[in-house]
Amino acid sequence: MEHNIPLITTLAAGFGIALVLGFLAERIRMPALVGYLVAGILIGPGTPGFVADVHLAAQLSEIGVMLLMFGVGLHFSLDDLMEVRRIAVPGAVAQMGLATVLGTVVAMGWGWEWGSGLVFGLSLSCASTVVLLKALESRGVLESMNGRIAVGWLVVEDLATVLVLVLLPPLAGILGGGAEAGAVVPAANGAPLWMTLSLTVLQVSAFIALMLLVGRRLLPWLLWQVSRTGSRELFTLSVVAAAIGIAYGASELFSVSFALGAFFAGMVMRESEFSHRAAAESLPLRDAFSVLFFVAVGMLFEPTVLLEQPLHVLLVVAIVIFGKSLAAFLIVVLFRYPLNTALVVSASLAQIGEFSFILAGLGLSLGLLPAEGMSLVLAAALISIALNPLVFATVEPVRRWIVGRSALARRLEQRSDPYAELPSGTERRYRQGQVVLVGYGRVGRRVAGELEARGIPFVVAEQNREMVEALRAKGMAAVSGNAADPSVLIQAHIAEAAMLVVATPDPLTVRQMAETARTLNPGIEIVLRTHSEEESSMLHRDGFGAVFFGEEELAKGMARHVVARFVPTPEDTRAPGLESAGSVPV
Repeated sequence: MEHNIPLITTLAAGFGIALVLGFLAERIRMPALVGYLVAGILIGPGTPGFVADVHLAAQLSEIGVMLLMFGVGLHFSLDDLMEVRRIAVPGAVAQMGLATVLGTVVAMGWGWEWGSGLVFGLSLSCASTVVLLKALESRGVLESMNGRIAVGWLVVEDLATVLVLVLLPPLAGILGGGAEAGAVVPAANGAPLWMTLSLTVLQVSAFIALMLLVGRRLLPWLLWQVSRTGSRELFTLSVVAAAIGIAYGASELFSVSFALGAFFAGMVMRESEFSHRAAAESLPLRDAFSVLFFVAVGMLFEPTVLLEQPLHVLLVVAIVIFGKSLAAFLIVVLFRYPLNTALVVSASLAQIGEFSFILAGLGLSLGLLPAEGMSLVLAAALISIALNPLVFATVEPVRRWIVGRSALARRLEQRSDPYAELPSGTERRYRQGQVVLVGYGRVGRRVAGELEARGIPFVVAEQNREMVEALRAKGMAAVSGNAADPSVLIQAHIAEAAMLVVATPDPLTVRQMAETARTLNPGIEIVLRTHSEEESSMLHRDGFGAVFFGEEELAKGMARHVVARFVPTPEDTRAPGLESAGSVPV
């Protein structure tokens, strides 16, 4: 008996081949994303052999887009963005603008319409968050200042791209879309452009207002009601139903893209106390459909473009790897950040990924982007993602080469930063017998609060220049820079300090900080923070001082609370303000 099962065959082929090629990509130290795209190419119409159902794959990829954007919204933190807003916001906007101009000019040079060139340039302007996070995590710099700047930069790019996804359909008519693909373009229905745009803005504003005013209260309440049943299946179902249901409803009722609807569903759900559980429960399904999204994108690729238009491919790759990177490098340098920061951010942006595919796919459906453009975007993504680990590996050699051969680079590396040293008028008490506090995050802020409440002088060493500026505005002593650099600890007067407190979990540099402090001040007391039990044991064994391991301290605090309920101890009479010390998030 014959079965007509195109959905099952598409899923089986997509998942199976993506698994094999994703595994091989990881083994050769490339992102699994490359394997997924190649799997799509192999089962697509552009290559011989089995061809999966392109239309079914496209619908499955829409679910992948929804869940991808839901995940972005679920992890979007406005606080993290605000910490690096002064460099991330103008930097991302300027870099996207320059990349868009480069792509548009190149496309128009090929004879494309300016609307097609604009969509093409926008597709080349946004880097992949997935690839960036993986690259930073593998190098252990995700929590560093350079990592936070790069992630903040990408968040701004994602938000700007979401805005483009909203505005592109109503603008498609004036940009020359709709004719080729037969798409229904709102701006082409005879209404004035200003009216179409105004209607779009009103619809989007109404949706956002509804989500912020009603959704942020309703969704957490619904999650709480479902969680009370104790059913894991129902909780997972509620999360997925919220993501896809809100995305579909936003599209049907407010003419908002699936991507924006899912993004706001994630943002609103983040307000719930169950946000971490929601992220964990939806992760397997999100990962599965994300794979299908990349496979479906790969199915649109025409491999013949590599043979027929190799110069076009090389030019597009050059824009992505060199054009975007150079723009980011110059912007970071102009904002007076170190050369190393400029190179790390540049390497982070030297690739394109999921948002590029979403933008290019939308342009294709609106008749704005020719099929050749989609193939060029995919080729640039494959090549740039594959080369990204190599680009990151060249950051330090390139920095040393530039500094060794350029007087200007040496001046950039050594130039004075107004926040890199304590002001000359700083009180003497901040320069003798003080505490040097490295890091002003969640833990550092709590430690600083206790020191300030008890009148104990301290100096903060923090990589975030904006944070240092804010602390100085409050009259607090603070210096900007990485405390692993001896000059930063010297500026904090570590030689005269009584204690060094490292409140930031940076396993790569904490030992260097401690060794520098001991070299400059042999009698200093050192207090360290760590997230790893193995690292905690090694630091204890090496005699670096008091080491606080997060889970251990949390367990001690909980145990004290439980024991005190049955056997009151002298610790229960300790000074106010320290009662919750065991519950400080470390």
